[in-house]
Amino acid sequence: MDILQTLSEQLHIKPTQVKRAVELMDEGNTIPFIARYRKEQTGSLDDQTLRELSERLAYLRSLQKRKEEVAASIEGQGKWSEELAAALEKAETLAEVDDLYRPYRPKRRTRASVAKEKGLEPLAEQIFAQERQGADPVVLAAAFVDEEKGVAGAEEALQGAMDIIAERISDDADLRKRLRTVLMAHGSLASKAAKEEDSVYSMYYDYKEPLSKIPGHRVLAIDRGEREEFLKVSVEFETSRAMQIIERAFVKEGSPCTETVRAAAADGYGRLIFPALEREARSTLTERAADAAIRVFAVNLRQLLMQPPVRGKVAMGLDPAYRTGCKTAVVDETGRVLDTAVIYPTPPHNKIEEAKRVLTRLIEKHGVQVIAIGNGTASRETEAFAAELIRELNRGLSYMVVSEAGASVYSASKLAAQEFPQFDVSLRSAVSIARRLQDPLAELVKIDPKAIGVGQYQHDMPKAKLDEALSGVVEACVNSVGVDLNTASPSLLSYVAGVNATVAKNIVLYREENGAFTLRSQLKKVPKLGPKAFEQCAGFLRVMGGKNVLDETGVHPESYEAAKKLLELCGYSLADAAKGALTGLSGKLEEIGEEAAAEQVGVGVPTLRDIVRELQKPGRDPRDELPPPLLRTDVLEMKDLKTGMELTGTVRNVIDFGAFVDIGVHQDGLVHISQIVDRFIRHPSEVLKVGDIVTVWVLGVDMAKKRISLTMKKPKDAPQSETERL
Repeated sequence: MDILQTLSEQLHIKPTQVKRAVELMDEGNTIPFIARYRKEQTGSLDDQTLRELSERLAYLRSLQKRKEEVAASIEGQGKWSEELAAALEKAETLAEVDDLYRPYRPKRRTRASVAKEKGLEPLAEQIFAQERQGADPVVLAAAFVDEEKGVAGAEEALQGAMDIIAERISDDADLRKRLRTVLMAHGSLASKAAKEEDSVYSMYYDYKEPLSKIPGHRVLAIDRGEREEFLKVSVEFETSRAMQIIERAFVKEGSPCTETVRAAAADGYGRLIFPALEREARSTLTERAADAAIRVFAVNLRQLLMQPPVRGKVAMGLDPAYRTGCKTAVVDETGRVLDTAVIYPTPPHNKIEEAKRVLTRLIEKHGVQVIAIGNGTASRETEAFAAELIRELNRGLSYMVVSEAGASVYSASKLAAQEFPQFDVSLRSAVSIARRLQDPLAELVKIDPKAIGVGQYQHDMPKAKLDEALSGVVEACVNSVGVDLNTASPSLLSYVAGVNATVAKNIVLYREENGAFTLRSQLKKVPKLGPKAFEQCAGFLRVMGGKNVLDETGVHPESYEAAKKLLELCGYSLADAAKGALTGLSGKLEEIGEEAAAEQVGVGVPTLRDIVRELQKPGRDPRDELPPPLLRTDVLEMKDLKTGMELTGTVRNVIDFGAFVDIGVHQDGLVHISQIVDRFIRHPSEVLKVGDIVTVWVLGVDMAKKRISLTMKKPKDAPQSETERL
């Protein structure tokens, strides 16, 4: 197998791009580094394409290794052939390789192997040949009666021969491949109730859907229902359709042995082939569903992490609770903790006036500008209390309800204890909630991605595959934004390309012992951060207000000379870049010509463009170009909602069947996929992403089940907006 050619065909990438990308990966370069700083070599492949290439490369290499193992095993048995070699070379999946190996794999004792031990294989050969002029199978079997070998009579000999034939048919690789394809095209997944008890799985108590059409989220729901013993699940497939395929391949009409082979084939299908294919089909469905769910989770996580920060504001974090009170923390513009308190504005205490006095004092003392409220227990009551206080104070305050998913996990972690040894667990959560509003990325990287809560069935996913995918997303986000070398936590630093957990701690330790970094080059003095690690990480680490303005940008140190030459070529200096006085740079570059300029400064055109973009906006954050988060000043309750009411909300989660939108009533509403747009879409992510600010209308409210149905399609009788009237 030519792995590079296969990758090129599967991913629709030029062979030269694949070859160089694989070489760079094999040389130990990280994906963010390759995507950002080796564009000329890979033809500007982005990080997502490179990750997909890396995954497929690993699979194809494991496939190649498995083929070599299988070939060696079969050769060792002296059964190797050119036909087998060709079939093995053509195999495109591990399942196909295992099908080819099945007849040669050392087996545990089976009915067929017992029959072979009794010397019945020659009888099986005679019957399987199905000669038109051949003898009756019973007559043939009589010649193999041998009490010493344990064959007491002709019927026993015949049964043993049929067992051998059944296994031979079952082991045929081409047959299994054909049946697998037909089963996935025409079979159905069926579920029945396993117990007489109402549950969240009741819709699946008598359910059937084609394997080719069933969506992933239903597969995962059925799998979970089976694990929790509410469902009995099976794959249904017409036996007659399967037997037609088997008989066309192995049964020869007109022989005295025809019916015996047909019966052996039916036994082989029912006892050996179908149970294996059923397991494979279930496994394939689950694997596909898990892969799709992981992709959805990854997309949602990327969008959540890339939410615009609320910069330059003193923030108050409220971690609501009933009995233990609402934990409160105030942090300054950089996230440094200024003050903490515990208030009791909710039942059973209801100390509302006292809570108002405490918060008013904190707001006035520290100049609080925005409040972040966790969305967990007692959130609705705390939100109503905060909205009332904001109205009373009338000083331009606003608030936002933020997801507190994972906050409790973080606050009880060793990392939080190291960061805030002076605070108890509950106050750490309040700090985390405030910081989530200020910089979602810097705070959320401290939490296991699975605990962030923007996926579906994430706890049912294969752990290794989920962890790898989510870590890749976090890494991509951190490196696309860049990290301030002098303020970043070890958690944030550990996601920078080329920096592991140990090196991240060493960077912080070096910073504490030697003071703030003033140059990127000082990274080379950090213990265990060698030349390769420096090459990989340097471009993603920023030194703000240091000695070299280029250290504030995404320009890699290897391109510093090129950046200086470019500035000189266009009549500028580093001092101009530091003052932000490069507004005419693009125009001058256009006069010179990109290709000519790139040649003169010694870089490729893609790198030249990146340098220009970075020089024009030193220290830029790509998240600042996104719409800001929706801040509120007042609160609604579910009982206030009326059908047809128009609301503005924030998309909190995008899943296979729709999107959940925060409309400010504590309970997120569901926009079903059919209610997103008027045209057909395969997945809500084609239109929506986490963090989008959307206009929705209320379709229905179920107070008992706490469910809100929303639509993004404007109802015909809805009043015109101000813009439409104008």
